[in-house]
Amino acid sequence: MKIPGCTKGSHTDEAPKVEPQAPKPSPNVNLTMTSDQGATETYSSLSRTTGAATPTIASSAPAEPIPPAAEEEDDPSVPVTPGTICRRKGCGKSFVSDEVSRGDGEESVCTYHPLPPIFHEGSKGYLCCKRRVLEFDEFLKIGGCKQGRHLFAPKEKEAKTEEFIDCRVDHYQTPAEVHVSVFAKQTDKDRSVVQIETDKIHLDLYFQGTKRFRRSIDLFGPVNPEASSFKYFGTKVVVFTFQRFMNNTQRILI
Repeated sequence: MKIPGCTKGSHTDEAPKVEPQAPKPSPNVNLTMTSDQGATETYSSLSRTTGAATPTIASSAPAEPIPPAAEEEDDPSVPVTPGTICRRKGCGKSFVSDEVSRGDGEESVCTYHPLPPIFHEGSKGYLCCKRRVLEFDEFLKIGGCKQGRHLFAPKEKEAKTEEFIDCRVDHYQTPAEVHVSVFAKQTDKDRSVVQIETDKIHLDLYFQGTKRFRRSIDLFGPVNPEASSFKYFGTKVVVFTFQRFMNNTQRILI
C-alpha cells in the first residue's frame, strides 16, 4: 500500500477499464543439442491454444397437449325406463323422467369421473383425480370431478368402414387329397360364412372390430357339398369335404 504511483493524471471515482487479453499461443521452440559423438538431437515444442468451450442449451418446443378422449353422449330420443342408473362412473343417480333427469334442473346435472379407475399397489382411485384410498368402500364414495349431462341411453356410433385384410393361405392338392390352410385367429363364427360348392370354397371371415377376410378357392376335383362340414377353432377354420376322386375321402384343412 506504500508503493507510490508511477503515472500522473486527473482524479476520478471510476475504476479503470482493463481490456481482456486474448490468450497468446506459445511460440514454437526448437532446441538442438549436439553430443560429443557428433549426433544431433532436435526437440520441438508445438504451440497449444486453450479455450473454454461455450455450453449450448438445446431448446425444445413444448409438447402438444394430449387431446381428451371422446365421451359418450346421451340420446334424448331414446325412451328410458324409470329407475335406470346413469352409466357414468361416480354418478349413481336414477332416471326419473325426461323433465327431471334430462331437463335443466339440478337433477339433470351429472357429477362423474371422465377417466377409468386405477388400482396400483393396494391404492384405488381414478386417473382423472389425485385422491387415492385403500378400502374399496371408500373408493365407491369418491365423488366425481366433472359435471355434465347424464348418460342413460348412449348415442349409436357411426359404423366404421370395413378393413379387408390378407391372411396367409397354404394350398396344395394331390390326386387323392386336397389341403388348404388359412391362418386366421379369433374368427367371429356368428358372422363368418363358409360355403362349399362342387368345385369351389367361398370364405367370408369376420374378426374383431372391422377386419374382414374374403377369398374363393378353386378346387381341381369335384366334391360332395352335402356331405361336407366345417368347424371353427381359435386359430383356424377346418372344412371337411368328401370327394369322389379315385374313390378316396379327401380332407380340406383351412
